[in-house]
Amino acid sequence: MNAQPHRGSCLCGAINYEIHGPLRNVIACHCTQCRKQTGHFMAATSADRNDLKLAGAGHLRWYRSSAKAERGFCSNCGSILFWRADGQADISITAGTIDGPTGLITEGHIFCADKGDYYTIPAEGYRRDQWT
Repeated sequence: MNAQPHRGSCLCGAINYEIHGPLRNVIACHCTQCRKQTGHFMAATSADRNDLKLAGAGHLRWYRSSAKAERGFCSNCGSILFWRADGQADISITAGTIDGPTGLITEGHIFCADKGDYYTIPAEGYRRDQWT
């Protein structure tokens, strides 16, 4: 029995995607880079890169945000869609870009030591000062 794929898109709809495989529960990242990019913290799930199918990939741009990772966004509307670490089989997908119910929960928070001073981290899941 194959489950229906999860679908999502950027704000303007120039980039659409489907995930034909399982999604990890959401992790909220409070690192400085995620806060600078999103304006708050980033909430992302992840999937195997081979399970991600894109339409409108000509609008997808990648920004090398560190020596080990890059962030994908729509060149038309600026929506942040993806984060990927070099050499890893999975890709992070911003949870808010997924259409409809996801069935996911927030499993935890990372880089809590870097969080902004204007909010409190919700009391859901684990809290880590770093990634691991």
